[in-house]
Amino acid sequence: TKALLRTAEMYTAMQHAGAYGLRAENVGFDLDAVVKRSRDIAGKLSGGVSYLMKKNKIDILRGVARLKKSGSGGSSPDIHVAQADGGEVLVTAKHVILATGARARTLPKIGLTIDNPAVWTAREAMTPDIMPTSIAVVGSGAIGIEFASFFNAMGAEVTVLETVDRILPSEDEEISAFAQKQLAKLGVKFELGATVEKVAAADDGARVSYINANGEDIALDVDRVIAAIGIIGNTEDLGLEDVGVETDRGHVVVNEWLETSAHGVYAIGDLVGPPWLAHKASHEGVICVERIAGLNEVHPLEINNIPGCTYCNPQVASVGMTERGAIDAGYAVKVGRFPFNGNGKAIALGEPEGMVKTVFDEKTGELLGAHMVGAEVTELIQGFGIAKTLEATEQDLFHTVFPHPTLSEMMHEASLDAFGRVVHI
Repeated sequence: TKALLRTAEMYTAMQHAGAYGLRAENVGFDLDAVVKRSRDIAGKLSGGVSYLMKKNKIDILRGVARLKKSGSGGSSPDIHVAQADGGEVLVTAKHVILATGARARTLPKIGLTIDNPAVWTAREAMTPDIMPTSIAVVGSGAIGIEFASFFNAMGAEVTVLETVDRILPSEDEEISAFAQKQLAKLGVKFELGATVEKVAAADDGARVSYINANGEDIALDVDRVIAAIGIIGNTEDLGLEDVGVETDRGHVVVNEWLETSAHGVYAIGDLVGPPWLAHKASHEGVICVERIAGLNEVHPLEINNIPGCTYCNPQVASVGMTERGAIDAGYAVKVGRFPFNGNGKAIALGEPEGMVKTVFDEKTGELLGAHMVGAEVTELIQGFGIAKTLEATEQDLFHTVFPHPTLSEMMHEASLDAFGRVVHI
């Protein structure tokens, strides 16, 4: 997906080459080449993981695995692996880690399912066989907004349908409003407070019937519909119920050490629920294995310190509490803001639209959260991620020297602004 979004970013820049004193004529794209590039990159990364597995002498069994109670009376379950040639391999271990991931949630009752050829989940949207002229995206979380941004940049007419009253509902309200405004300027249409009633195949496309925020019945005809209403863990046919692994609404239930309700069985990643992020899954894997290995310095994962990123245009990134979340939690807060159009590097990049927002505890000065929208904020957010992990206060950030000219200076300015000490606005 990120490779596709990079293509969209380059395509947009080429169309506005004149703003940089450059000439680019008859700009176009080859969809097959665009998709091939993204798949080649994914293949290269997958190959890198395979190399690491081999380097570390990890055996790989290919097949369908299922947990069963130990045949030898052991406390941990056995793993039966059915292979393509019809054979079965029995694997026994003291510790079993489930990492089966998740898939897109669909709603078959209203026709929002891949049984409808005009409906795509993220998997199909990553490898489009056609470039649709019109698309409806159902859901406005990170996945939905990323695909809305990509297809809009490539020339499709995009309409986002969302049941609540704003996009990116897990983000700070101010940031999501800014992102929506910028996406709307680029041509993305939004129907907020909309309830999708039916998605039906129609003339090589689909008709989406929904009730808008005013209670009106609307029919929208599009080439394709993208289901982006969340994800559900791959818990089926694993034998979880046979060995006593508890699940809840499609995800495996774990404690702070990623232990399930079954002895010797652990679970990590999207399988155990939100936030559904690759870096969260990876870190859970490290915690789980280090805990099993008996390392003393292992700490449970602090969910509030995990950065979240949406790679749309403009990018959105955040870590920690939103302003509303901090207030609801009982904090008296100090909030700082700094606009991209006050930053020299952003202006030089030709991307002066954006904002950095900080939320501090008024009493202690602790950084509670940071929220960004604009160019390259998915790279910047880790600076605030480190600050959160170190339990930094405003003084720590005040006395940090940020290089100039960089986008990162806005992080400094937004921290200063929260306490009335901003310099450059």
